[in-house]
Amino acid sequence: MEKPPLTNENGSVLAESRSDMALVSADDEVVSAGVAGQEDGRPAWDSKLQYVLAQVGFSVGLGNVWRFPYLCHQNGGGAFMLLYVMLLLIIGVPLFFMELAAGQSIRQGSIGVWKHISPRLAGIGYSSCMVCFFVALYYNVIIAWSLFYMGNSFQYPLPWEKCPVDMISNQTVKECAASSPTSYFWFRKALDISDSIDESGEFNPIVTGCLLAAWAIVCLAMIKGIKSSAKVMYFSSVFPYVVLICFLIRGLMLDGALEGIKYMFYPKLEILGEMQVWRQAATQVFFALGLGYGSVIAYSSYNPVHNNCHRDAIMVSAINFMTSVLASLVVFVVLGFRAKNIALGCVASNVARMAEMATTGPSQHWWPQFNISDPKSVSLHDYREWYSHYGSLLGSNITDCDLEREMSKGVEGTGLAFIAFTEAMSLFPASPFWSTLFFLMLLNLGLSTMFGTMQGILTPLMDNFRVLGRHKTMLTVCCCILGFLFGLLFTQRSGNYFVTMFDDYSATLPLIVVVIFETFSVAWVYGADRFLDDVEVMLHWRPPVVYRYLWKYVCLFGMVGLLAASLLRMVFKRPTYTAWNHTTGSEASLEYPGWALIMLSMLIIIASLPVPIGYLLSFLRGGRSLPVEEGEVEPPRERYSKCNSDEPEPNNHHSPVDEDRNRPRSNFLPLSAEHYRLLSQQEDGEEEEDTEV
Repeated sequence: MEKPPLTNENGSVLAESRSDMALVSADDEVVSAGVAGQEDGRPAWDSKLQYVLAQVGFSVGLGNVWRFPYLCHQNGGGAFMLLYVMLLLIIGVPLFFMELAAGQSIRQGSIGVWKHISPRLAGIGYSSCMVCFFVALYYNVIIAWSLFYMGNSFQYPLPWEKCPVDMISNQTVKECAASSPTSYFWFRKALDISDSIDESGEFNPIVTGCLLAAWAIVCLAMIKGIKSSAKVMYFSSVFPYVVLICFLIRGLMLDGALEGIKYMFYPKLEILGEMQVWRQAATQVFFALGLGYGSVIAYSSYNPVHNNCHRDAIMVSAINFMTSVLASLVVFVVLGFRAKNIALGCVASNVARMAEMATTGPSQHWWPQFNISDPKSVSLHDYREWYSHYGSLLGSNITDCDLEREMSKGVEGTGLAFIAFTEAMSLFPASPFWSTLFFLMLLNLGLSTMFGTMQGILTPLMDNFRVLGRHKTMLTVCCCILGFLFGLLFTQRSGNYFVTMFDDYSATLPLIVVVIFETFSVAWVYGADRFLDDVEVMLHWRPPVVYRYLWKYVCLFGMVGLLAASLLRMVFKRPTYTAWNHTTGSEASLEYPGWALIMLSMLIIIASLPVPIGYLLSFLRGGRSLPVEEGEVEPPRERYSKCNSDEPEPNNHHSPVDEDRNRPRSNFLPLSAEHYRLLSQQEDGEEEEDTEV
C-alpha cells in the first residue's frame, strides 16, 4: 500500500527534497530490531529478556548485598525500608523513567542525548563518562578481591577459620589473637594493609594478578559490544538470585535466624526524625538505580523506539528493591546465626568461670540453678534471666551475654562480605562449598554492574566519535588496559584506603550534579510537557501528568537538597577513613591528610568540570542553546539529517501533527506524524556526510 504524502499542520504537502530521503519508517524498524539490526546500523538487543537482564544486572550490584543491609541495620530496620520505598517512588522511578525514555527516543549514549537537547549540555554526558571511569577503576578491584577469596575457598578447613601459629615462638600470632581469624586473613593475608594511607608500601602481587584477571574477563565480555555482553548477562544476572535463595533456605535452618529477621524488620520510627537517615536513604535510592552513570541511557538506546520504557522503569525498580530485601534477609539470617554463636560462646565461657569459682569457694544463695558443670548445656535465655537478677553481685569476670548487642554491631561495605560473612560461613557444615558459592555470587554481581558501567563509557564515545565507533574492539581493549594501569593504585598496601576514598567521593557528588543538570535540562530547558508529548508519540499513550510535577519540582529540589546536605557534611565534618592498626588488631577512624584531601577534591572537580567547560566552549563557538519555553515552537532542526545542503521548505517549520489527536508535537523525539524515524542530527558547523539509509 502506497504511503500518503507528508503534510504540515495546514494540510500542505511537504516539498520533496533530498532531505526527505533521510526519513526511515519506524514501523519497519520495530519489526527488524533485534533480528537484522537497525536500519541505521545501530546494534539491538536480541530479545526483551536480554535487555531486562542487562538493566537489572547493572542496577543490582554489590551495594544491594552489603550497602542496603547495613543502612537498614543502622537506621531503624523496617522504618528505613518504608522511607526508602517512599523516596524510590517519588524520586527514583521518575528519574529512572526519564533516562530510559531519553535514551530510547534519541538512540544515542549520554553525550549524544544531552547534545541533542542543546550543544551546550554535551558536558553532562562527558561528566557521566568520567564518573563511570572512576567507578570502574575501584569496582574491578572489589571483583579482584572476590576472585582471591573464591580461589582460597577450595580448601578444607578454610584458611580464615583459625589463627595461624608463629613458627618462631610457637604461639598464636598476636595480631590475629587480638582481633579474629577472619579479620586477620582479610587485613593481613588478602590486603597486607598498612596502618594508614600515608604508608603506601609495595604492590600486592596476588591482588595485582587478580586485578589483571578481572579486567581480562571484562574485556572479553565487552569486546563485541552488547552482542557479547548480553549473552554473559544470562548467567551473571540470574546466578546471584539462585545463590541468594539457596543461602536463605540454608540460613533459615540455622539457630539464631529468627532473631536476625526480627531485628531486621522491627521498626524504630523515632530514627526518622534524623536528617542523616533521610540523606542516606536518598543516596541509596540514587545509586541503587544507577542514575547519572549514562549506562541506563546507553542500554535503552539499543531498544526499539516503541518499547514500553515506562513499564520497564517500574519493573526494574521493583526488582531492584525486592533484591535488596532478599539480600537483607540473607544477611540478617547469617548475622543472627553469627551473633547467636558469639552469645552462646560467651555463656559457655562465663559458666566455665563459675564452675572454677565453685571449686574454690562456697556456693552463695544466688548461685544459678542450671548445671554449671556442663557449660554448653546452659541456654542463653536461662543465663540472661539469672544474670539480670544477680549480675550486680558478681565481679567483672562474669559478664552479660547480650544477643542484641552483638546484632547491633554493624559491619559496612567490604567488611560485611569479607569479614562477617566469611566468619559465619566458616561455621556452616561443608563451609568450602558455601564460601565458593558466596564469592562466585559476588563475582557475578560485580561483573554485571561492571558491564553496565563500561557501557556507560563506550557507547557515548562510539556514538559521538565516528572513528572510535569504527574501531570498537580496539577502544574496548584500550579502555581495559588503561583501567588496569590506573587500578594499580589500589593494589598497594594502602590500596583499600583509596578504594574507600573513590567510593565515598569520586562518584557521589559528581553524579548528583549530573542528575541535577539532567533533570533541569528535561524539565525546564526542554520542557516537561513537551517531553511528555514526545513520550506519548513513542509509547502511543500519555504517561500520568504527575511526572511533570515530579520532574520539575520534587526530583529537582530533592537532588539539590541532597547535594547541599552532602556538601555541608563535608564542610562541618572533616572526611575520615577507617584504618587498621596491626599492633592493637583493631580498626580506628583517622582523618585524611592534606594531600589526600587535595586528591579527593580533584576527583570531584575533574568529574564535574566537563559540564561548565562544555557550556563555555559551545558559547564561544556560538552554538544555539537558548532555552525554549513550554508551548513555544522552535524550527525543527532535528527533523532533517544533513545528508545534503538542500534546505526544507519554509512551511516545514512547524511541529509535526499526530493524526490521532490532531495536536502539534515537539521535535525532541525524532519521529514525524507518520511515525517516521529521523537519522541522528549533526551539529551546526560539522562537515556534511552521506548517511547510510
